Parts: sequence; C-alpha cells; structure tokens
Amino acid sequence: MRAIARRADVDPGLVLHYFGDKERLFTEAMTLPMIPGQAAAEVLPGPRSAIGRRLIEFFLRIWEDPSQRDQMMGMLRGATTSPHVADMLREALTERVLAPVGDSLGVSDAALRMDLCSSLLIGLGFGRYVLRYERLASLSAEQVAELIGPTLQRYLTGDIAGASA
Repeated sequence: MRAIARRADVDPGLVLHYFGDKERLFTEAMTLPMIPGQAAAEVLPGPRSAIGRRLIEFFLRIWEDPSQRDQMMGMLRGATTSPHVADMLREALTERVLAPVGDSLGVSDAALRMDLCSSLLIGLGFGRYVLRYERLASLSAEQVAELIGPTLQRYLTGDIAGASA
C-alpha cells in the first residue's frame, strides 16, 4: 500500500483511510475490462452455428490488448491466492458477462454451460498468458479460435448429456 501511495504521491494513511486494507484496494482496482452485456452484444448476432467461434474471438481480443491483458492477468493471479478475488472473478465472468449469452440461447442447463465456458476461458487465459505454455502462446489468435471454438460451441449449444446441474 505504501508503494501505491508513493506512486500516487499521497500519504499512505490516505490510501488506508479510503480502502482499509490491501484486499479491498485490490478489489476496487480490479474489474473485468468489459461491460456486462458486451459479450452478448458481440457474440449473439450471426449464425448460431458459429457462436463458439465468436465467443473465443471476443475473449482473445481482450487478452491480446496489452492494457486489458495486464488487468486480466492481475485478476487471475489474485484469484489463485485470494478466495475473495476468486469469488469476484467467478461472479463477474459467469454471471455478468456470460449469463446474458446463456439466457439468450434458450438451452437447457444454461448455467452449467456458462460455467463450462468460463472454466475453459479462464484456463486458456492462464495457460496462454500467465504460464505461457510455449506451443499455445506461440499460436496466432486465429489458430486458437480455430482450435477452441468447436469446444465452446458444444458447451453453448451442443449435447452435454449425462451432466446435471
């Protein structure tokens, strides 16, 4: 907190007064770099058969933007050490970003389907941008979309028989 206060050129007590502790400061500073409804607005128009591809392209655009990538990486890293940040990331991604997509699809088990999409997208982000698996990180965004799109498509509109929420 002292480093943040120093960078903002304010007294550390001021930061403590407004935010209380490091976790609350982190929570206030970290939000997903997208607005609720943005994913649905960009992903839903167009052929239903390509919605998985459009969803992965939407997320890759965010990850490929360096300023947004840093924010996403901070949230992913924070989620690995703080249950509060993990809850915040899960709620934001699943309920505010993906739920409108699921609600618009008219499919059974929409909440489960959005959880599957969320876990795949978080895993992809972690593997490609945080852990930097060389073969995955070296693929173009187009190649990643080609590989991941069909799996997202199945989660969104395909058969997930045998799963029950």
